Amino acid sequence: MATLDVEAVRAFLLVADLQSFTRAAEALGSTQATISVKLRRLEDKLGARLLERTPRRVRLSQQGAAFLPAARDFVAAHERALAEFASAPCRLALGFVDHVAGPELPILLGQLHTHDPSLVLKVRIDTTSLLMEELDDGALDAVIVHSEDSRSGGLRLSDTRYGWFAAPGFEWRRGEPLRLAMPSVAECCVDRLRAIQALDAAGTPWSEAFIGGGGAAINMAVSAGLAVAALASRAAPPGSVEVGAKLGLPPLPSSEIVLHANGLKPRASEALRILTTAFREHRGGVEAA
Repeated sequence: MATLDVEAVRAFLLVADLQSFTRAAEALGSTQATISVKLRRLEDKLGARLLERTPRRVRLSQQGAAFLPAARDFVAAHERALAEFASAPCRLALGFVDHVAGPELPILLGQLHTHDPSLVLKVRIDTTSLLMEELDDGALDAVIVHSEDSRSGGLRLSDTRYGWFAAPGFEWRRGEPLRLAMPSVAECCVDRLRAIQALDAAGTPWSEAFIGGGGAAINMAVSAGLAVAALASRAAPPGSVEVGAKLGLPPLPSSEIVLHANGLKPRASEALRILTTAFREHRGGVEAA
């Protein structure tokens, strides 16, 4: 009876999730050629083609889609068996700046769990300055934050586009102060500075109509029609619309997202590599690339 290579099955799961041999190889710290060889041997053992490859994309075959749940169970069982003999659970404490922790975060954490079900995760969502303090204090192992609001260096992951978002019925008369929903001054938030600098440079009068603590509060004010907010396009609340062109508001600069990390043990380091690779894939990578 044929036996399955757990590393080959793990590679299959990453290719399936990331839809890319290149990204899967990056996540595993391997090469595309090595991943291809492992998957070819896995397909030979199973007697089925698991992936359909084209020059532009990779997708599951019918047999690959059928094998996917069993593959996840197989890798999870393997990790649980190893965890029984581990001296201590592996922990990874992660920090995400508010608007970076977007709708794909549950998907990314799910992929991380699939990779290592015994991994104990701690997740903190806060401002860049507070996350960097916790990273320096050792309370967090790695943070994904705005580069403008953190120290130099770090691994560049992606760019985030910003726009002016409001409820569909929001109205503003030119000459009157633009009603803004913004983070508080105490948060020292780059999103607040981005909005103020753009409006002041354009000579657009504005006033604080809503001051919130965190993205959820700002989004609530936007959805309620109380004010306009400068938001990451991907993090705008459902039902809101981009009103920059309609209201003649100045364009907002994009934000560079970077990873800062402390020295990690091998298992935690591998998990972080999986996370950052998946993050890049879901965010479309670095736009300049």
